[in-house]
Amino acid sequence: MPTKRPDAEVLCQILADQMRPHVDLARTALVGIHTGGAWVAERLHTLLGLHTAPGVLNVSFHRDDYNQRGLQANTRASLLPFEVEGAHIIIVDDVLYTGRTIRAAINELFDYGRPGKIELAVLVDRGGRELPIAADYCAHTLTLAAAQMLELERAPDGTLSFRLTEK
Repeated sequence: MPTKRPDAEVLCQILADQMRPHVDLARTALVGIHTGGAWVAERLHTLLGLHTAPGVLNVSFHRDDYNQRGLQANTRASLLPFEVEGAHIIIVDDVLYTGRTIRAAINELFDYGRPGKIELAVLVDRGGRELPIAADYCAHTLTLAAAQMLELERAPDGTLSFRLTEK
């Protein structure tokens, strides 16, 4: 039976609704992981009405599987338009899988200072964890075969959607 692709636009709203009671509009900062997580962080920033502009993390050089996966480092630098030291930061990503990207994001954040609190928000948790990492906020959970990939795409008008592909 084919896997139904989740509706990314609906999931953004669900995620914002889950997060709303737990964020301080003036003090909570969102940090999206380049690229899909950054798109979701932008959307959440608007839906939640946060005062602090969202940041973007490039975790390429902090990946522990950088050489094994043959990743090409994205030369785009991380951008954090707020003070990290002592801040309440919510890392935002599109899909949580092994946990390696989130571990790399935490390492990257600590290069900028020591946050007071870090939480994780994801649109989809697809299972398959290799590290003990769990989302504080998750809009949807689904199980995919190891050979399947769930990729977030953004249309020119800003609409978000998921594409299901095979490795």
